[in-house]
Amino acid sequence: MHARSLTGYLLRRFLRFDRDQPFIFLSAMLAFLGIMLGVMVLIIAMALMNGFDNEFKKKLTIMNYPLTVVPRFYGSVNDTLLMQLRQEFPKLAFSPYVTSSVIARSGSSLEGGYLFGIDYSAEKKVNPVVAKAMEKIPKGRFRVLAGKTLLDEFGLDVGDRLMYIFTQIEPGGLAVTPQLKRFKVAGSFDSGLSAYDKAYSYTDLRSLQTILHLPANIYNGIHIGTTDPHGDIERIRMMLPPSVRIKGWWEDNINFFAALELEKRSLFIVLMLIILIAAVNIISSLLMTVMNRRSDIALLISLGASPGQIKKLFLYLGIVIGIAGIVSGAVLGLSGVWVLETFDIISLPKHVYPTARLALDLSAQDFFSIIGGAFVIVVLSSWYPAKKASEVDVLTVLRNE
Repeated sequence: MHARSLTGYLLRRFLRFDRDQPFIFLSAMLAFLGIMLGVMVLIIAMALMNGFDNEFKKKLTIMNYPLTVVPRFYGSVNDTLLMQLRQEFPKLAFSPYVTSSVIARSGSSLEGGYLFGIDYSAEKKVNPVVAKAMEKIPKGRFRVLAGKTLLDEFGLDVGDRLMYIFTQIEPGGLAVTPQLKRFKVAGSFDSGLSAYDKAYSYTDLRSLQTILHLPANIYNGIHIGTTDPHGDIERIRMMLPPSVRIKGWWEDNINFFAALELEKRSLFIVLMLIILIAAVNIISSLLMTVMNRRSDIALLISLGASPGQIKKLFLYLGIVIGIAGIVSGAVLGLSGVWVLETFDIISLPKHVYPTARLALDLSAQDFFSIIGGAFVIVVLSSWYPAKKASEVDVLTVLRNE
C-alpha cells in the first residue's frame, strides 16, 4: 500500500469512535470544540474592538477636526495666513474660529465647556455634524448652536435662552465681574459623543469676537477639513511661519487610543489562551492514542514503516483535529459577525457609546493572525505526542504484547 494511502487509512481509523477506549474520542472532541469556540470568540471579539475603535476615530476626527492651525503668539493667526493657506491648498477646506472657555447656565444648573465663534459657510465644509445642524438655523447674531445632550440636561428647546458665563473677567469699579451673555438657542447638534455634545457650543464668528473684544481679522485658530490628515499635515507644516503650529486630531487622543490598542492586544492574548487550553486536550488525546496503539505502531515499524512516518502520522492526526476546529470556528465567527452586523439584535445606550448599534469591523490582519496563531498552537501541541509515538521500542512492545 502506498505511504499516502496508508497514512490516510490509519488517520480515519484512529479518528473513529473506539468503544473500548471512549475517553480518547471524547478528549479529541473536547479539543475540537475548544479550538472552535476559541476561534469563534476571538473573531467576534476582534471585530467588536475594531468596530468601536473605528467609530471613536470617525467621531473624534469630526469633533476634534482633522487638522488645526493654532498660534504660538497672539495675532499670528489672521486673515493673511488664512488667504495664504487657501491659495496654497485650494482642495482643502479652512474654517477660522475664535473660542472661549465658558460656563453654560440654566436656572441653577451649570456646565463647563467651550463656545466657538465660527464662519457658518466655512464651517459647513469642515464639520459635517455642525453642517447638518445648521440647515435649519436662521441667520442672526448672538444665536447659539448647542449640543443635544446639554439642552436635554437643562430641559431647553430651540428658541429658549441660554446664558453663558465667560471666564474672561472685566473690571468694574473696585472689583472684577465675570462677563455674562444670553444667547438664543437656534438649533442643536448630535455628534454621537455625549461629552462633546455637552461641552461644545457654536455661535457666529462676529458675535463672539464682539464679546471678547477681538479684531475682526484675528482668530484663535483655523480648522482644516481633509480626507488625508496624516499626509497633509507635513505639507502644510512646511509652509507655515514659525509663529504658528499645526496639530492633528490624534494628538489630543494619544493616550485614549493607546489604551484601546493595549486592551485589544490583551484581549487577543487572553482569548488565545482558550485555544491553548483546548490544545492540551489534543496532547492528552494523542498521548492516549499512542499508548493504546503501541502494538499497532510496533507492528507498522516492524513491517518497514520508519519512525519519521510514524511521527508524521500522529502529527497529521493532531493537525486534522485542530484544523477542523479552526475552520468550524472561523465559519461560526464570520457568521456571527454577519448576524450581529445585519440584524439589530443588541442595542447600546447612545449616551455611553458612539453608536446605538454594535459596530463590527474584522480586519484581514486580525483574521489571519487568529487563524495563524491557532494553527501554530495546534502544530506545537501535536509535535510532542508524535515524537513519543516515533520512539516506541518495537522489541519491548512485541515481546510484552
